[in-house]
Amino acid sequence: MISLREVARRLVAEGVVEAISHQRVSQLSRDDPAFPPVSTIGRSKAVDWRAALPYFQKRKSRQGERTDLKDRDEG
Repeated sequence: MISLREVARRLVAEGVVEAISHQRVSQLSRDDPAFPPVSTIGRSKAVDWRAALPYFQKRKSRQGERTDLKDRDEG
């Protein structure tokens, strides 16, 4: 188990993503139902790296996409 901050650091170090903040990893852990299970250890959140790595390798980056407009009715 590693912290969400360490997940962000390893993703960049291993070249999985060019850049990602621990805040973004935390946001994904809250909002994406496909995110691996998160455990609370003290005041930190932790995830199994063996589950997190494949999740980020398969995840499609949608930088700049206006997700706030996705649910609006057309017309």
